[in-house]
Amino acid sequence: MNSAFALGNNRPQWAGWHFALPLLFVVLYGSGFVGAKLGLPDAGPFTFLALRFALASIIMVVIALAIKAPWPSTPKEWLHIAGAGFFGVGVFSAAAFSGIALGVQPAVSALIVALNPIVVALAAGPLLGERTNYRQLLGLLLGFCGVYLVLRDRFGVDAGYTTAVLLSVLALLGLAAGNLYQKKHCTSMNLFTGGALQCCVCALAMSAGMTIFDEGPVHWTTEFMVAWFWMAIAVSIGAVSILYIMIRRAEVSRVASVFFLMPVSAAVIAYALFGQALTASAFLGMGVTVAGVMLAQRG
Repeated sequence: MNSAFALGNNRPQWAGWHFALPLLFVVLYGSGFVGAKLGLPDAGPFTFLALRFALASIIMVVIALAIKAPWPSTPKEWLHIAGAGFFGVGVFSAAAFSGIALGVQPAVSALIVALNPIVVALAAGPLLGERTNYRQLLGLLLGFCGVYLVLRDRFGVDAGYTTAVLLSVLALLGLAAGNLYQKKHCTSMNLFTGGALQCCVCALAMSAGMTIFDEGPVHWTTEFMVAWFWMAIAVSIGAVSILYIMIRRAEVSRVASVFFLMPVSAAVIAYALFGQALTASAFLGMGVTVAGVMLAQRG
């Protein structure tokens, strides 16, 4: 297996990158929430995702063949990799994109997903044998309080917005399930062959969703093309590859802690591109959520 692209366990090398990789991941992954908003006016969420994953899978297959990367050797490995990708990439993306299409701001969607480290930390105890404690429970409580501060003005009043928020929660659960499954069953996965398989599975799943839920043609505008290429290359290939490297080289509950920076990243990018600012109450809620996640990770 090519050591440069396999999820190997190289502690000294990881130590040198433990600041740079999380920062790059946060910027790339946080931009995905804004990329969704940029492209969704020109295509339905499942159509956008089907095109995104199809392009990403083609690129990753070409790279895998060029570097002669190893493919999974058993049907069980294929199924594990496909399963991790379906939940952590497919369910997460479909739910997050659908929520944004229904009106959730990118920064708010990212804030809900930022609860991922707490959900993962609590589940990693019984599922992976990683230690959990009372600080993680307190952090979860603070995190939910922060999300409530952000959403309280519209949640439960605007039915469409409530549905959009619940879809963001589904995205959170899908991502957490995918992270845990990846850590337990796919730690030796090659980034390019495994990533290609996961993107292919997601492209097929999104194509099925497209035929059921989406209506109307794709408008091939400049904005859509930029969003499509950015989401396929920078997010699906770049950010997800970085995430899998970090999952392999550290406790999954610790890796998930970088997610608390995503709402900040998404808010800054959304403001720069769309002038989409948050209220003072939303910033307060974001701060409470970040505090909750940080408290949980100190345990």
